[in-house]
Amino acid sequence: MTVEPQGSSLEPTNHQVKNLILLVIALAVMGTIMLLPNPTPLQTPNGPLPLTAPGKASLAVLAMAVMLWATEAIPFPITALLSMVLLVVAKVESFTTLVKWGFGDSIVMFFIGVLIFTAAISETDLCKRFTTRLLYHLGHRPKAIILVFLIVGAMISAWITDMAVAAMMLPIGVAILRDAKVQPLKSNFGRALMISCAWGPLIGGIATPAGCGPNVVTMKFLKELAHIDFSFVDWMLLGFPAAILMIPIAWFILIKMFPLEPINLKMASEDFEKKMKELGPLKWKEVATLIIFVIMVALWLLPEPIKRWTGGRVDYLDISMVAVGAACLFYLPGINVIGWEKSEREISWGGIILIVAGLAMGQAIYATGAAGWLAYAVFHKIGVLHPIAIVFTVAFGISLLKVVFSSNTVTGAIMVPLMIALATTLNLDPRLVAIPAGITSSLAFILVTSTPTNVIPYSAGYFSIMDMVKAGIWMTIASSVCVTLSIVTMGKWFHIVNW
Repeated sequence: MTVEPQGSSLEPTNHQVKNLILLVIALAVMGTIMLLPNPTPLQTPNGPLPLTAPGKASLAVLAMAVMLWATEAIPFPITALLSMVLLVVAKVESFTTLVKWGFGDSIVMFFIGVLIFTAAISETDLCKRFTTRLLYHLGHRPKAIILVFLIVGAMISAWITDMAVAAMMLPIGVAILRDAKVQPLKSNFGRALMISCAWGPLIGGIATPAGCGPNVVTMKFLKELAHIDFSFVDWMLLGFPAAILMIPIAWFILIKMFPLEPINLKMASEDFEKKMKELGPLKWKEVATLIIFVIMVALWLLPEPIKRWTGGRVDYLDISMVAVGAACLFYLPGINVIGWEKSEREISWGGIILIVAGLAMGQAIYATGAAGWLAYAVFHKIGVLHPIAIVFTVAFGISLLKVVFSSNTVTGAIMVPLMIALATTLNLDPRLVAIPAGITSSLAFILVTSTPTNVIPYSAGYFSIMDMVKAGIWMTIASSVCVTLSIVTMGKWFHIVNW
């Protein structure tokens, strides 16, 4: 691929240049204030009142923010988020404490950052470029198309919300089915491909904490209720192998439950060249999005090495702060991947409210003792089981509960505190029950209504509710086995879970 040359969309406008200069001036003012010597302590009736170094740093960040707000060099909300990031870098306070002061919990900020990234990537043609090449190379192999849909959906969903990924995959899948002249509810290829648009994102959502709500909620509860720090990499060591195991199994179930009719979707060379010409060379928005994505993932994966390389000076790479910092980059002058007004329309603010309410409910259930009572009443007999059987029982049980709950995050917010309370009562490692509960809180393979991720491809009309049920039952059993294998092997191997 070639990058779009200078003189097209890469060339900044006069307005962007002006805003970039204003941003540089504001940052320079902030830096100057930070470098000034501390003033003499003020004399008050209660004694001297000094301006501490953190206090001076906070004033410096405030000065920068006021300048950016006054000039509107970058959107108002992004200035606010950037100020929080800079307060952490200046070591005024930790990110978690800042967020608790302003938002109540850093998890909320994590989701805002991830949702901004989701909105930004939707502004680009990166997914269209990929699928055009996919059909050109694999159009004559329907089974391979389904497998690739599962893989691609899982890969993308590991980093952005699964619902958004399903929304991205749906129009691509529908376009393929229309090219194949497939009729709704009359084609097994249509059934399998549309279900793969849901299953791929569901599977990939468990691979990293950024994948879906219950993952980071589980990490939060482990830290606050069980005093266990569970890192981004720790989660990946358990979630990623489980997702890898599920992909070929999901593909096998789909092609066995829905034997595919002969279909040839091979794209002619002329059509391929035409579509690629329409997309044009790689645009600045796409380049910037890829760069920001790489930076964000690197900072998520390498906080400890970075801390060691910098001699402990960079010790503030909380996953929520990284998500917010990366989100801010999309709006900076000269980058401008997406406008704030478009972001406001694209971001699911109702989903944020649901996350906040789910967290509050989970905390309340735990704090009142109801979690311990209910968990013991329902699950107390698992204490006599082998640890492997405990993990499978929790994973399979929570998967079945997804038939009742229609929100992944609420499922995790309610069930994880229950599992931690149960572990405390039974003297088990909380991770042994909390992690499988958190992972399977988002694995809704059976019912269409269990998650919006399923509703989106179902709305296209190519499969029925019973189609998903009959395939989903087998996938639920298989996914519980995969989660169990990953936790008991990788957890033991890397000393993440004790049993």
